[in-house]
Amino acid sequence: MKNIKSYVQENKNRFIDELIELLKIPSISADSTYKNDVLKTAEAVKIQLEKAGCDKVEICETKGYPIVFGEKVFDKSLPTVLVYGHYDVQPPDPLDLWNSPPFEPVIKSTELHPEGAIYARGSCDDKGQMYMHVKALEYMVATNQLPCNVKFMVEGEEEVGSESLADFVKDNREKLKNDVILISDTGMISKETPSITTGLRGLSYVEVEVTGPNRDLHSGLYGGAVANPINILTKMIAFLHDENNHITIPGFYDKVEELSKEERAEMAKAPFNLDDYKKALDIEAVYGETGYTTNERNSIRPTLDVNGIWGGYIGEGAKTVIASKAFAKISMRLVPHQDWKEITELFKTHFESIAPKGVKVKVKPHHGGQGYVTPIDSIGYRAASKAYEETFGKTPIPQRSGGSIPIVSLFEQELKSKTILMGFGLDSDAIHSPNEHFGIWNFLKGIETIPWFYKYYTELSK
Repeated sequence: MKNIKSYVQENKNRFIDELIELLKIPSISADSTYKNDVLKTAEAVKIQLEKAGCDKVEICETKGYPIVFGEKVFDKSLPTVLVYGHYDVQPPDPLDLWNSPPFEPVIKSTELHPEGAIYARGSCDDKGQMYMHVKALEYMVATNQLPCNVKFMVEGEEEVGSESLADFVKDNREKLKNDVILISDTGMISKETPSITTGLRGLSYVEVEVTGPNRDLHSGLYGGAVANPINILTKMIAFLHDENNHITIPGFYDKVEELSKEERAEMAKAPFNLDDYKKALDIEAVYGETGYTTNERNSIRPTLDVNGIWGGYIGEGAKTVIASKAFAKISMRLVPHQDWKEITELFKTHFESIAPKGVKVKVKPHHGGQGYVTPIDSIGYRAASKAYEETFGKTPIPQRSGGSIPIVSLFEQELKSKTILMGFGLDSDAIHSPNEHFGIWNFLKGIETIPWFYKYYTELSK
């Protein structure tokens, strides 16, 4: 990859400016109010893929938001890499916790990012990381160094479960045909310690509704005499974990793989400082399932968390009321072998069974996906490792992630391809949270590293 560093340095201001323009568009897929913005973002991605050198780019309609497909196929005898990313973003709420408006990107220097970081919703997840691949292609095409074929599939529904993607993949197997899939929607251990994600957790996301009386009641006249749905809901949620923070749903752990002592020992070699971890989060102690370390709890163990809870009066001042209904959104992160549909059904059955008389319970499944583990002896992994060695000067550490990209297991099932997860974000980037940001150093390092993957993957495939 001749002159890659100089190319990135010469064009870095343009790269950053282009990304900032993309980040200004509030492509929030969860809120239909922003439908036109999501569609506008798809068009912007299409234009940038064309400028980068794709010979064919199209916006493919789905039952939901469109998928942007692009390709640079010049020799069918060479390997083909399929790049996946997403252009939609999480809602920015709560807005009052942002230090700057979420869709007015600003660059700020920090102790961790003295060269600056871009603060905006989607900067790391996933517009910034997706755009690294667009610029990497630009470099390879502009310098006539593209060693293999490239296809892009960039969707607009990842943050709401990729509902349309499964049908698109099944209906377009030939269009998407590839030798390996490359994704940057994950992170690495640190700027000094590169890592490659080798495992993802699955996901089951549900919404629950508890209904008591047929209307809101005066808490003085009826308090203590009828079931309060909010009180009941909080008790039911509390019953979902035992004193060891073990999930109490019958059958929940039946298919959970227990890693060997040797595998857990290898995981423990990754640099981790518990005091720094607590300091970064401003907490006095960590919390989780008994018998596992912090890094094990958030990667190789399943979890259950309440993501939102509401009901009754939440306005200013006081209103003495017993609400008719109470609601919560609950997500379960799953490990490989746990089937998300089966877990969703187990949750539903259990949650309904622990409801006392006097209330009615509804469980509404939202979306989910399977976990995934990728082998570290594949050509794709070896190519990624050599790419990091070129730009970081050290061998990356294989690391399982606590996050979920449900479509990865779908890709393997439908396209028969392994996925390589080359993420350049950091745990401190605050994805899904206020003040999300992405280091400029990380952004440019990704653009510098990705072309090496293409080079080594092509060489190792011969």
